[in-house]
Formats: sequence, C-alpha cells, structure tokens
Amino acid sequence: MGLFYRWFVPHTHDPHDAIDDALEASAAGIRAVKISLVVLAATAGLQAVVVIISGSVALLADTIHNLSDALAAIPLWIAFLLSRRPATRRYTYGYGRVEDLAGLFIVIMITLSALFTGYESIRRFFEPQPVANLLWVLIAGVIGFAGNEWLRYIDFGSDGGSDPRH
Repeated sequence: MGLFYRWFVPHTHDPHDAIDDALEASAAGIRAVKISLVVLAATAGLQAVVVIISGSVALLADTIHNLSDALAAIPLWIAFLLSRRPATRRYTYGYGRVEDLAGLFIVIMITLSALFTGYESIRRFFEPQPVANLLWVLIAGVIGFAGNEWLRYIDFGSDGGSDPRH
C-alpha cells in the first residue's frame, strides 16, 4: 500500500507536515515497542521457568533470543521518546540520530546473546546433561514460536503492520 500511496497522494515539502508525520511514526514506534516488550518478556519468562526445570540448551537459546529482543525494546523506546524532542541550539536537527545509538546497543545485545548461547552449547556438548520434562520443553517452544509470530502479524500502526524488531 505504501508504494501506491506515494504515487497517488500528493506530497508536500512543508516542514509542518514532516513534523506531523514524524510524530505519528514515533507514536506508532513507541506503541510497537511497548507491545513487543510485554509479549517477549512474558514469553521469555515462561520459557525461563521451563529451562530451569528441564535443562534444555535448545530452549535456553530461544529464551535468550526472546529476552534479548525484549530488552532491545528499552533503548528503542528511549530513542523514540528522545527523537520527538524539538531541535535545540546545540542539536539543530533534533535528536533523531539517537535511534542510531539504540541500533548500536541492539547489535551489541545480539552479539552478546549469540556468544553466550554458543558458549553454553559448546559447554553442554562436552558436559552433557539429560533433558527432563520434554512435554514442557515442547510447550515452551510453541509458546516462544507463538509469541514471535503474533508480533509479526499484529497491526503496529501507520507502517502497515511490520514488525519493528526485524
């Protein structure tokens, strides 16, 4: 829809219209971040309980993935809030670039979670542990899948429902 919208709806270079669009996009971004934070934190919390009960390293990896996605919502939320601030004498173009710093933080989080998951996987390869409560592991895996998929298909606002995490 966005492609056709740009073709047929006249646009303007009026700065007031650009500010309104930016605020609307920022509000939709904040809403998306809040939803992602709640859903992924709940998903990771449920999975963490099953990881403790079962000892499943595969479920641990998915739990870390969901937790890092949930925690990534926090710097995004802060960045969206800061980017709404008006320009100042020192920051003549505003605070929009703070989103770049949030993105850098997210890359660092993804890297750390991948390193930790890789370490645990290799450690468990050399020090195997039995996995218990396989039915709970299956249920927790389905919960993790459902949480991620649900976020992909809910309507986040003005951007047509795209998932802000991917």
